[in-house]
Amino acid sequence: MNQMTQTASPWFAPASAIPSSWLYESFRIANEREREHPGQIKLHVGEPAFGPPDSVAKEFAAAVQEGRARYIDVQGLPELRERLADKLDTVNRVDTEPARLFVTPGSCQGLSALMRCLAGSGAEILMPEIHWPVHLQQALLAGFRPVFYKLDEHFAPDPESIRRAAGPATRVLLLNTPANPTGAVSGLPLQQTLYEIADERGWQIISDEAYEDFAFSGPHLSIAALERDRPASQRIVNSVFTFSKGPAMTGYRLGYVAVSRPETAAAMRSVQESCIIAPNAPVQYAGLAALDASAALAHNHDFVRGNRDAALPSLVDEGLLPALPGGGWYAMADISCTGMTGEEFSAELMLRHDVVVVPGSGFSARPEFAADGTMRPLKPGGVASGLVRIAFCVEREQLVTGVELLVALVREKRQR
Repeated sequence: MNQMTQTASPWFAPASAIPSSWLYESFRIANEREREHPGQIKLHVGEPAFGPPDSVAKEFAAAVQEGRARYIDVQGLPELRERLADKLDTVNRVDTEPARLFVTPGSCQGLSALMRCLAGSGAEILMPEIHWPVHLQQALLAGFRPVFYKLDEHFAPDPESIRRAAGPATRVLLLNTPANPTGAVSGLPLQQTLYEIADERGWQIISDEAYEDFAFSGPHLSIAALERDRPASQRIVNSVFTFSKGPAMTGYRLGYVAVSRPETAAAMRSVQESCIIAPNAPVQYAGLAALDASAALAHNHDFVRGNRDAALPSLVDEGLLPALPGGGWYAMADISCTGMTGEEFSAELMLRHDVVVVPGSGFSARPEFAADGTMRPLKPGGVASGLVRIAFCVEREQLVTGVELLVALVREKRQR
């Protein structure tokens, strides 16, 4: 684990001060309304219209029936880790080895464990000002103090803002491309700049690449590919992946982490031993089947891209999006021209048209700390307060209708 040498003021974020993500609050409100008003158009949930390949369920069931469900190594099945190392090398251009790979119960748990490995007394983590709320929860629970960097007009990281936001306590730079919730994709020149900044300053990078199979403006680029020729002891990129998106294994809960250095791997083993003992065995056999289903990945990519191209141009034409999202499953529509907050607009859209989207303010919450270092209760707000998130991985007809109703409400409410 990192040893912190500076003397920084301590802070403390008790779990009781960290609320459930506002994503889940949106789910709760929509579910309550659906009991009396069935047939909602659900554009708030990142649950795709497609499901896993048939081979995934068959292999999972076979593993259970054949008794392949016993304790395994905390890092995961050796066969799966070897296959993942090959996949990372050939697909992502990331050079790693099974000893630095961890199979996890979804990428979310992998991210949480990784942050615990990299945190230390007084450590700060740099995060995008518009972020996935779970990233913030994970950072706080690991003991990091989050510091936020700005994004450009297309929601990509702003390198100069990162330089300005950094301080002597900065230890980690968090990146997410394609990004949730914005759909922004960081290209090679930007990734090279971000890598150089982190390397110069001795930071570790956490690269969340959950949506790697849904890059639409060009091939997905893994930032760890920039350091494939460096000795493992000098690497700085920790990459996190999931089976939930490309193969659509959302409920199976399977992900993996490629850590940067051997000492990070040692710390990760300790963290995983303390919280999961061993990852689910049958789902890892299902993961092996998913790695053989490249045709499904291509189909799912084309489906989501087709949804984007069919439904979202009207948001660009209306001035609600600067451009079509470069990747991912989500878009952040700017409805501030209505004079309404994201919460107000989302509530009216649901009550009048039964279209559910997520208010943006939960994606830009910033924690505040008292003089004694304790964190005050976290509240939504910030730069995304006039935005709403739309999931475009859903059934196409529902998506097109929902976006049409959203645009109609904007036109009705627009302040002139």
